[in-house]
Amino acid sequence: KVMDLYEFYSGRCFDAYNELGAHVVKENVGKSRRKAVTGVDFVTYAPNAESVTVTGEFNSWGETAMERCYDGSFFKCFVPGAKAGQMYKYKIYQRDGYCVDHCDPYGFGMELRPAFASIIRDMDEYTFGDARWMRTRNECKGGPLNVYEMHMGSWHCKPVYDENGKQLTPEEVIETDRVAEGWYTYREIAPMLVEYLKEQGYNYVEFMPLSEHPCDESWGYQNTGFFSPTARYGTADDLKFLIDTLHKNGIGAIMDYVPVHFALDGYGLAKYDGTNLYEHPTDDVGYSEWGSKNFIHSKGEVQTFLKSAANYWLTEYHFDGLRMDAISRIIYWMGDESRGVNDRAVEFIKGLNQGLKDRHPSCILCAEDSTDYKGTTKEVGYGGLGFDYKWDMGWMNDTLNFFRTLPFCRGDQYHKLTFSMMYFYNERYMLPLSHDEVVHGKATIAQKMAGSYEEKFPNAKALYAYMYAHPGKKLNFMGNEIAQLREWDEKREQDWDILKYPNHDSFNRFIKDLNKLYLKEPALSGWDDDPHGFDWILCGKEQDVVYIFQRVIEENKIVVVMNLSGNTYRDYHFRYGEGNSMKVLMNTDWNKYGGNTKDTVKSIKGVCGDFGFDLPALSVMYLKPVD
Repeated sequence: KVMDLYEFYSGRCFDAYNELGAHVVKENVGKSRRKAVTGVDFVTYAPNAESVTVTGEFNSWGETAMERCYDGSFFKCFVPGAKAGQMYKYKIYQRDGYCVDHCDPYGFGMELRPAFASIIRDMDEYTFGDARWMRTRNECKGGPLNVYEMHMGSWHCKPVYDENGKQLTPEEVIETDRVAEGWYTYREIAPMLVEYLKEQGYNYVEFMPLSEHPCDESWGYQNTGFFSPTARYGTADDLKFLIDTLHKNGIGAIMDYVPVHFALDGYGLAKYDGTNLYEHPTDDVGYSEWGSKNFIHSKGEVQTFLKSAANYWLTEYHFDGLRMDAISRIIYWMGDESRGVNDRAVEFIKGLNQGLKDRHPSCILCAEDSTDYKGTTKEVGYGGLGFDYKWDMGWMNDTLNFFRTLPFCRGDQYHKLTFSMMYFYNERYMLPLSHDEVVHGKATIAQKMAGSYEEKFPNAKALYAYMYAHPGKKLNFMGNEIAQLREWDEKREQDWDILKYPNHDSFNRFIKDLNKLYLKEPALSGWDDDPHGFDWILCGKEQDVVYIFQRVIEENKIVVVMNLSGNTYRDYHFRYGEGNSMKVLMNTDWNKYGGNTKDTVKSIKGVCGDFGFDLPALSVMYLKPVD
């Protein structure tokens, strides 16, 4: 297929990577007509360059001239004998006389940082076996979506040893700059991750960006290789194997995607052809608050680049969705509402989302959007941005602030937990307790809880029970499920050894049961977006700090009773229907979760809808009406 230049320049192209980049050329040979590699086609877009050459392992790092093609803004050459796995760079000769080595903006692979050569990949080598999953997947709008957010390099790490065979501590690994030795590959981590997600009760995993990035500390949010899976964990085929393995085990995969900005490194997109090709020409909107370059979304070729990259991850790797970072910076100039809506960027994101949905109707598109902009999750055809879900940052902030408050002061904070339902049906929401909440001095989720070490656990269990009963899809960052008390560090693995302590072990047992209950009970997710799916039963007991509500889908109902005060209430009464019995599906205060209520208490009795029972301090119960 020859690229349509009109589509390229108008920003309507979603598959420019099929023409640009390095493409292995194969021809039929012999009587068997088997395919044999004859060389590689290289194509790059550099309209303002004086000339371009390609240098790599195939020409002993000499220079092969590239010829202008198409409308004269592209450079192309065929290198016979070049093959997959070889490294290459483009030498861009600028009109000011300078020559700069660049990685390939559309390259399918790169070297491990700090090196930056692109690597030729044969994207047709791997064969997926996930046809059943791909045929039946959906956006989970009428069911549970329980997402485990993770950073590949610091989930689990291999042991690292010194020259005497002694295992290094995490601190020693960091001090000796041997972090990379501890990384598992995509292939190695696949069976470990599948087993863990199934055991813990997650049906989706969200990876922090896996596109190539030069700085570990950026966590992948400042990219140089928008089409290159990071070499930290292996090759393109290795990543395909990971996604394929997840799908074969009924687990979906979402990847973080960054359409707002890119890394400053001189070998990347910055001044690619000697001019501001991908970035804004003026510094006032050209640089982001993270010290990176902002894309200029008004240029068609930039839109094509970003749309093609997004489509590439969904098409070539079978990712089930994208979580798009920093959408507030798309909506408003520099993310500042007072500077007004960035109309061209908004039109870009609408076109991106609509195009992805046209090509992948069942993909999940999530927005990390902290603004009050209306219509983030409305369909593009009805004037919206076209996302499936928006992260509910307001819910997250209100909830964490409430649980930071000491229990005897929570009466004044009572409506921080009721406010979300005042706006909840404006958008389709995901409730996130993400990586951003457990770094940079913010403390981990468990640490944030009010009170002493011992008091933090019932608070954290109550928080999660509230979160999973609240309408909206769920996202939880790794380490939260074991009540980790050390802030996340991208250079060391999670503190799995804390599970030897009873408080952490029982907390994780609670999280596993909560996750599985959420996946099992349709009332907890089926009508997330329907006002009939949620009803307050009691939400005005500020002095008691007690809340009661129900989740509903058709005849299936779950009543949630929360006592978030520090007081235990004996024989606490409330009215519900005309029934006489409720089954206790879960109680955060059960003995097996480290609480004080016997696990054998599995039902409560009432009289004609009048239910009275003890409410332990800092506890949440899930009840199912029986009659």
